[in-house]
Amino acid sequence: MIELVRPHAALVEAWNEAHREWGPGLHEDGFGIGAEDDVDTIEGIQAWIARTQQESGELWWIVEDGEVLGGIALRSADDERVHRFGHIGYGIRPSARGRGVATWALGEVLRHARSSGINPVLAFCAETNAGSIATLEHHGAELEAVEQRGDTRVRRYAISY
Repeated sequence: MIELVRPHAALVEAWNEAHREWGPGLHEDGFGIGAEDDVDTIEGIQAWIARTQQESGELWWIVEDGEVLGGIALRSADDERVHRFGHIGYGIRPSARGRGVATWALGEVLRHARSSGINPVLAFCAETNAGSIATLEHHGAELEAVEQRGDTRVRRYAISY
């Protein structure tokens, strides 16, 4: 059974397996990893978990049978990152893609967004990310704009209730 779980120390090794599968870099959307975060040491991971628990918004690991499949974040309406990254960001480890994990997780987090009064919910994805586009559109996301960010074209979506 898939579930949303708050990051905690007991799942650090499972998270590390997912992180290693992605490889180096800041590409794990939904995990809230910043350039300043050290996630390669136990102390660094513990500090990162503590930081994520103090930020506005919420962060979950997507877990199935003790395996971390990905992460998903819900940023609060007053978070200054919303206009750049959206209210929701998520990422699924490569070996877990194509199974509907992101679609399920987004549906769960949209319920949290609705109960928090966030309407519309903003989300962004690369124009080349067919899986994320399908996930967002499955939940009724409407394309608002396509923006150029460096070398990447990014789609901005809004999900209204």
